[in-house]
Amino acid sequence: MEVAARAMGPVICKLGELLAGEYNLEKRVKKGVQSLRTELEMMHAVLREVGKVPPDQLQEPVRIWAGKVRDLSCDMEDAVDDFLARVGDGSASKPTDMRSRVNKFLKKTTTLFGKGKALHQICDAIKEAQDLAKELAELRKKYELDMRSTSNCATIDPLVLALHKDVGELVGLDHTRDELIKTLICADGSSKEQLKTISIVGVGGLGKTTLTKAVYEKIKTQFDCVAFVPVGQNPDIKKVFKDLLYGLDNEKFSDIHNTTRDENLLIKQISDYLVHKRYLIVIDDIWEEEIWRCIDCALYKNKLHSRVITTTRNVSVSKACLSSSDDTIHKMKPLSDEDSQILFHRRIFRSEEKCPEDLQVVSRDILKKCGGVPLAIITIASLLVSNQRVKPNHDWMDVYNSMGHGVTQSDIAKDMNRILSLSYYDLPSYLKPCLLYLSIFPEDFEIERDFLIWRLSLHNIKAKVQNHQFDSTSLSKVRTFAVFSPVTCDWLPSLSSFQFLRVLDLGNCGSRKSSSGISIKYVGNLIHLRYLGLRSADIDELPMDIGNLHLLQIMDILNTGIEELPASVVQLRNLICLYVDSRVRLPKGMGNLTSLEVLDYVRVSSSPHIVKELSHLTEVRTLEIDWANMDEDLIDVLIKSLGNLHKLQNLCIDNGGRLTDRMSESWVPPPNLRSFDSWDPKLRSSFQRLPKWVNSRSLPLLSTLEIDVEELQGDDIQIIGMLPALRFLRLLVRRVMGTLVVRADAFPSARCCIFRGFPTAPCLFPPGAMPRVQHLRFWVSARSIASGEVDCGLGHLPSLEHVEVRLRHQHSSDKEIETAKAQLRRAAEAHPKRPTIEII
Repeated sequence: MEVAARAMGPVICKLGELLAGEYNLEKRVKKGVQSLRTELEMMHAVLREVGKVPPDQLQEPVRIWAGKVRDLSCDMEDAVDDFLARVGDGSASKPTDMRSRVNKFLKKTTTLFGKGKALHQICDAIKEAQDLAKELAELRKKYELDMRSTSNCATIDPLVLALHKDVGELVGLDHTRDELIKTLICADGSSKEQLKTISIVGVGGLGKTTLTKAVYEKIKTQFDCVAFVPVGQNPDIKKVFKDLLYGLDNEKFSDIHNTTRDENLLIKQISDYLVHKRYLIVIDDIWEEEIWRCIDCALYKNKLHSRVITTTRNVSVSKACLSSSDDTIHKMKPLSDEDSQILFHRRIFRSEEKCPEDLQVVSRDILKKCGGVPLAIITIASLLVSNQRVKPNHDWMDVYNSMGHGVTQSDIAKDMNRILSLSYYDLPSYLKPCLLYLSIFPEDFEIERDFLIWRLSLHNIKAKVQNHQFDSTSLSKVRTFAVFSPVTCDWLPSLSSFQFLRVLDLGNCGSRKSSSGISIKYVGNLIHLRYLGLRSADIDELPMDIGNLHLLQIMDILNTGIEELPASVVQLRNLICLYVDSRVRLPKGMGNLTSLEVLDYVRVSSSPHIVKELSHLTEVRTLEIDWANMDEDLIDVLIKSLGNLHKLQNLCIDNGGRLTDRMSESWVPPPNLRSFDSWDPKLRSSFQRLPKWVNSRSLPLLSTLEIDVEELQGDDIQIIGMLPALRFLRLLVRRVMGTLVVRADAFPSARCCIFRGFPTAPCLFPPGAMPRVQHLRFWVSARSIASGEVDCGLGHLPSLEHVEVRLRHQHSSDKEIETAKAQLRRAAEAHPKRPTIEII
């Protein structure tokens, strides 16, 4: 259902774009678009509500209706995209010579005929979509489709109690159980008088209920009354209260479920019963803070050593359960490898010692996929035993290979999926499609965050390829086609088959050693394309008609054989991200790409015209350039262009030389700058002195700073340290003038600091400075540490996790070097967090 809801969002926006744009739509057509948009908005609202309910709790007609709505949305989106692509003006600049003017006139005349045809097509599509939308609305009304769950009862994990009935068979949880009991009840049997709450939190399947039940069974005899009450999703709060009363005293409240009482009366009845009782109450599987607050009203806060345990998958709910400083949260962790193996083998062989040699390798592989989740381990174990006999090796391999691809043959596996899916349906609506999208990536595939973010807004229908075989999805309807492994691509279908493709990712496809590369001859015909990913693919050139892709937003050709972009690239007015290698030559007219936000990477010597054209790219947020071998005459031109980039957030300049030194005086960074990186391997440093604009007033949002400075003044470290948002610093210094001064308020947000080229030590930073630094790298003289001249203590840096020390050996004896190393290691061992230390 979430897929259907997700499909409707883009088409509603595009219909709005159709209304707002100047497309010469007739009045009746505009009215039809508005009517269709209103109808789809209502359907979208309904589908968002439907998406909150697991599919198995919905009526079959509702699922069919939602699928029809999704198809309508996709078809309408295709029609609108097709129209926008065909009527879009891809001209890059005004022609200057007569021949170009004649060609432009002929092209414009041809385009007018094309626009007329496109207008006719969009009118027909809108009329057809209107009719279908009305038909779907009538169907919903005719069959009185109920978009709610088929059941109003609570959704409780169906297998948690069934799978873990034998609490005596705890694996990997016995130590945790004992620690929780100590927290609840002191070792001498005493406990604090006031009510104490422990909230156990963790994802589904980690064994929260198992652990809680084990604690409950162990200590329940020490209380006057006890109750173990499951809640679940969408609970009937009256039933929860009645279950609680029945659990506390099943004789007194034996008929409670047959009574009719409102919430207030039940709350009073529970509270009155608990006034003079020492009670132990477990509230299991809470999903909402509001539900807990309601239950909490019934729990009388006496001073009789009463205890409450709650379990939840939601961290915010667990925090809401705490009401005093004595209350605690216990976060569940996956089982260790050893405990996972014990649980797995006990379930299959009844002993962890009896795994046959031929099953040991596949057993380890299966457990690795289970990730220490007890529910997954138990479920998979159940698939490997039949009639109390262990299945043969080939069945184990089949189960291993099918893990992650829908192991649903058995009832217990289906129930596991249901249990884990509860967490999915509890996600906010905007996160569900993000999680769904991750399912298209293969296991252990490295997903880059930025590319994932860009692509999330572009996907829809995906084509799945296994063993070079396509599924039954019609290629003409595929929206996303991606190859994830470095393979030869002779088997790839022709790009002309993908009529409505939006995402094409052929990264790593092909081999640079093969005799023939990938053919992208027809990519210019994919007028709906938004994302073109060719990173590390065996491609040497882009087709000349690449400029036809007027809707293209992202193009990635890093690490390919491409050395020059076609001239038509400047027609891609919707292009947002362009990733190219430094050797790639850019065409003239790049200033026309006014939607561009990311330009990475530009070697200015290959495309010197870009220096002036950058001033027109006012939407750029990320820019990486190489200034090697450039004339000084263009420095002022580039600084002026950079001055126009008011939205710039990330700037990287390689081989800056005179450019960066000039920028130190004349460049004014934009207020939103978050990252600045400059280095020049040919020179001693990028800047002669710390730039004047490196201060908290000019760079309030800067989080990453990587610079090389020839000469550092005594207070420069403090100036850098006062950047309020700085998290990562790499500072290379050739010479220090005066004594470095750092105050206790320096580096309040820093997480990683790397100091190179000049002697520093942790003692330079007084207590209070660098309170959040986790990684620290510094240079220091071995002799100065060995002699005691420099204090190498680390205790005043409370968050430290890793230290890297570049030990300078000049004028130091072997004994001094060894002494210094030993003192540094002792300092790391004495730190409360025992950070790792690397001495080079």
